[in-house]
Amino acid sequence: MKENLKRCSRCVLPETHETIVFDDEGVCNVCRGHEYKQQSMDWDAKKTELDALVEQYRDQYEYDCIVPYSGGKDSTWTLHYLVKEYGLKPLVVCFDHGFYRPNLLENRKKVARELGVDMHVFTPNWKVVQKLMLQAFLEKGDFCWHCHTGIFAYPMWVAIRQNVPLVFWGEPSAEYTAYYSYDQPEEVDEKRFNRYINLGITSEDMFVRLEGAVDERDLLPFKYPPLKMLRKINYRSVCLGSFVSWDVKTQSAIITKELGWKGDEVEGVPPGYEYEKIECYLQGVRDYIKYIKRGYSRASHLCSIDIRNNRLDRDIAMKVVREYEGKRPPSLDLFLEHIGLSEEEFLDVAMSHCVSPFEFDPASTPKGRQTHDYPSWCRDGAMPRKDAQAQLERWKARNQR
Repeated sequence: MKENLKRCSRCVLPETHETIVFDDEGVCNVCRGHEYKQQSMDWDAKKTELDALVEQYRDQYEYDCIVPYSGGKDSTWTLHYLVKEYGLKPLVVCFDHGFYRPNLLENRKKVARELGVDMHVFTPNWKVVQKLMLQAFLEKGDFCWHCHTGIFAYPMWVAIRQNVPLVFWGEPSAEYTAYYSYDQPEEVDEKRFNRYINLGITSEDMFVRLEGAVDERDLLPFKYPPLKMLRKINYRSVCLGSFVSWDVKTQSAIITKELGWKGDEVEGVPPGYEYEKIECYLQGVRDYIKYIKRGYSRASHLCSIDIRNNRLDRDIAMKVVREYEGKRPPSLDLFLEHIGLSEEEFLDVAMSHCVSPFEFDPASTPKGRQTHDYPSWCRDGAMPRKDAQAQLERWKARNQR
């Protein structure tokens, strides 16, 4: 497919990347943010702030803090750091989005046993998840609404119920986007949730758009708790990466060595990045949709991080991007079963969300290859075709008004 996108003159992010702006030198604002991180942040002072925050909450509650946990590289590093550096007693909260891979589940068990932590796992209603996936895909071209919102809202409900006010997340959003920058505070609060997480769709919005197809109570895990409830427990919800300089490659190597954490191959992810996005067997579909909409996906993101850390030459990065992006993932077949659409319907919806000036050409799309564990991925619980069609037709009708 012919490249028709302007890209950052330093990294390889294109003009269709969310929040991106180029300066007079053609350098993007995400790269400029990393300059600030690397050259102007006083990380010693930030560590002192972290020390004080930890001591404020230590030994005051049943648990010292909550660590939302997927089992991927970032949440594993966060958990490892807080336990090993500070000796904290955390409650580890896992929101199971429904698509965990076998290696991820092994990692989760291994890390929990190695660090000696209590773990709380919540899995939402699969029938509800299917409807949410389809509706989010129709509305925004992103089927992960239930995952985005559940991961960030559900642990806050646990914080309230367990009366554990301190919540530690992993990397700040400034590491990858410009919703926030490194030179401004980034609390993981409702403002950030609405700006960066929920795709502009609240749980109340989703309930209305599903037109009674789900019980309103089913959406509670995806709804951010009321501020008055959080204030009542004196909550703080922060990114560890706001206090400790984030470096995924270094951190992944440490958790591999010290915890036995294992990476994996992921659809569309180049060799050398086996630590990236190993949690979900639909990750390849998500990246494929991103490519359809924006003309780039995971390889551009990963290569750009390495360029900013002086690990990769830009010309080599562009070769990697051309080789690994834009391929149809085998997991698309499973995704289509999960949400009840045909591939033609899928492409029509995804392409309706294309971001100018990119134009996707399905006829020139090569096929990606299966990962080693593809045969073990879940094929149960296909969405009935008639239900998916009804949801699709309601969406079309609203858009035609």
